[in-house]
Amino acid sequence: MIARVSAFAALASGMAFAGFAELAPLEAQELSVPSGQPVTFFETVMDQPAMGVTARFRFLAPELPAYLERLSYEELEADLSSLCVSYALPRISAPEPAMIVISLSSAPTEFGTPDPDVAQVFEAYRPMGGSCEWEAF
Repeated sequence: MIARVSAFAALASGMAFAGFAELAPLEAQELSVPSGQPVTFFETVMDQPAMGVTARFRFLAPELPAYLERLSYEELEADLSSLCVSYALPRISAPEPAMIVISLSSAPTEFGTPDPDVAQVFEAYRPMGGSCEWEAF
């Protein structure tokens, strides 16, 4: 019985996220952000924590360590917010996520695995009527 329930839950979960299947671009493209740092899309990770569906858009920013030394928090957040509005929002569909997390990483990493040699930053946003509202953790 438990195996059937788990299989059904996995199937239902997969079907719920079917609308997100075409989130990844066919080829990497450099994206424009306010700071001018080079950024490319890396991957999308979907999960469903207790607060609802979360869409995590992960981007590579190879020059992130240098930009972290000279950007203020406000300038860095402008890059993250811009990626949320210009990249993530147009790529979400039903069910709309409760939260969108935008992350920048200086190199590819496995999701959820810390790497002290890789600079990483992230912010969470709530999709609200075509915009991204900053979400305090």
